[in-house]
Amino acid sequence: MKIAVVGATGLVGAKMLEVLAERNFPITELILVASEKSVGKEITYKNNLYKVVSMDEAIALKPQIALFSAGGNTSLDWAPKFAEAGITVIDNSSAWRMDESKKLVVPEINAHLLSKSDKIIANPNCSTIQMVVALNPLHKKYKVKRVVVSTYQSVTGTGVKAVEQLMNERAGIDGEMAYKYKIDLNVIPQIDVFTDNGYTKEEMKMVNETKKIMGDDNIKLTATTVRIPVIGGHSESVNIEFENEFELNEVFELMKSTEGIILEDDVINSIYPMPMHAHNKDAVFVGRIRRDESQDKTLNMWIVSDNLRKGSATNAVQIAEYLLAQNLV
Repeated sequence: MKIAVVGATGLVGAKMLEVLAERNFPITELILVASEKSVGKEITYKNNLYKVVSMDEAIALKPQIALFSAGGNTSLDWAPKFAEAGITVIDNSSAWRMDESKKLVVPEINAHLLSKSDKIIANPNCSTIQMVVALNPLHKKYKVKRVVVSTYQSVTGTGVKAVEQLMNERAGIDGEMAYKYKIDLNVIPQIDVFTDNGYTKEEMKMVNETKKIMGDDNIKLTATTVRIPVIGGHSESVNIEFENEFELNEVFELMKSTEGIILEDDVINSIYPMPMHAHNKDAVFVGRIRRDESQDKTLNMWIVSDNLRKGSATNAVQIAEYLLAQNLV
């Protein structure tokens, strides 16, 4: 099993390597790929040094799977070339997510849709992934009608430059700015660029991707996405209106029994999901479950997950694991 990691020098690429090692993915040959300026650089994986190679070299080495985390433009240029060579691409960028010919996959929800002919598979947006993992079992039982979500997103979602900005500000050091404004002791109610309707691209990703993953265009969703000075993961306040009535004890049991979810909801003892506890974990943490007393058939919940793990690297590796288990590569 030859595996290529494209964008191996970035935050998500490094996390993909970490997850592959932790989960003992059966790799016989590892191919690390990055931009031309990084070719020749050495990266350690399981105590062995690997040299970064170019895109063309990686294609010539014919890996079965290529995990892409190198940005949308790179993916648009190179994913089709890998696919043409018979390599299955699992892409972490937004390039292919809303392409009707490509599957947008969260393994717990819709991996069963994959086939051998799927050569470019899209990994959803990090904030969407953690939300739909919690929404899906509820949708099956009560039918989700409308969702209002506000996110509190880690600077790691922007990348190394943003983490450095936060740490520099905390240390009183002037440095390169990833954001237009200070992030320490601040929140920035803008993630990605604004679109014509006044929403940001990140907000519209959550709207459109949720419908595609859950296979239901009738779900109404509105989002406000916010960047906060946190490292460990993304948090979301989610208000869900259902078509059908629910019982709170049933919701708790659903969350407990759903693959990939850890229920943390003991308000008497101040136990609830937080990024500092989700950091470096693969689960989606759910808590603060309560009825919305202002409206019928409506629920509030708080969802937290490490955006570099389940929100990016782990979800991609889980897709690869599924492909392997089902002999689809």
